[in-house]
Amino acid sequence: MGRIVLGKFLEVLLFMLFLTFVSFLFLRMAPGDPVLNILNVSELSVSQEQVEELREDLGFNKPVLIQYGHWLLKFIQLDLGTSYVTGQPVMAIIFNSLPATLELCFGSLLVMLAVAIPLGSLSAIYRNSWIDQASRTVSIIGAALPSFWLGLIFIDLFGVRLNWFPTMGRDGFNSMILPSMTLGLAISSVYVRLLRSSLLDSLSQDFIKSARARGLSEARIFFLHAFRHSLPPVITVFGVSLGSLIGGVVVIEVIFAYPGIGKLVVDAIRQRDYPLIQGYILIMAIIIFLVNTCVDLSYRFLNPELKLKERETN
Repeated sequence: MGRIVLGKFLEVLLFMLFLTFVSFLFLRMAPGDPVLNILNVSELSVSQEQVEELREDLGFNKPVLIQYGHWLLKFIQLDLGTSYVTGQPVMAIIFNSLPATLELCFGSLLVMLAVAIPLGSLSAIYRNSWIDQASRTVSIIGAALPSFWLGLIFIDLFGVRLNWFPTMGRDGFNSMILPSMTLGLAISSVYVRLLRSSLLDSLSQDFIKSARARGLSEARIFFLHAFRHSLPPVITVFGVSLGSLIGGVVVIEVIFAYPGIGKLVVDAIRQRDYPLIQGYILIMAIIIFLVNTCVDLSYRFLNPELKLKERETN
């Protein structure tokens, strides 16, 4: 276990160095000048001397490698810099908005599980029946619908016409229902089909036939043996698609004006707030690494064959 965690840590350390440098370089190559945006040149009369003075204060007159080295040195000291727009520490801004995004992700995952597990399980149990056909049809339709379009439909139906839920902001539990439903339904279609395929493969294995020969009930066979055996592929796909989930959260937060980290970074991109964008990339990379590490470690619990292989190699 310790070797796995250490190997993952070294792997992600090299990856994050590469990721932060590339993102840092691309931000500096992006069109637009954050100095002009900070000074609000479009509305105020600013001299060229003021522009050059601020550019020197921010270090933009130095080579990119030196700028990155200064940023990396601050990051080692747990300092992500200050926002160009608000002047507040980037770390504080991100961690103030992060809880809203995490609760939205959690709510979306609950919706996804509430949809994918019943539909995927029923589709596998009643294979080639009308239930299976209906489940697959629903999953195909769900995969074809863009999440932003679904969000707009929910806003119009449940927010404007029926006035059941708020459509903007973050004010209690009701305000996260519509964005959670939108994102959860959008990602559930993939897991319905994946869970169905994985369950069908598990139900055809020899250990299922042996369990039936021992007289175990179908419910016990399904939940304690087949369902558990079918989870590793589903969890693998979840770890891989975590980046898509975070990207979906950004879109949903913008549509519902939800004050999470996704909406925060969209505003930062519009305002060319480089430290905030760089901090967002870094924090999201760390979160994805932690989730993928948990996914890898969960295989040992869900698939006992891995433990046997490790004992054989040792």
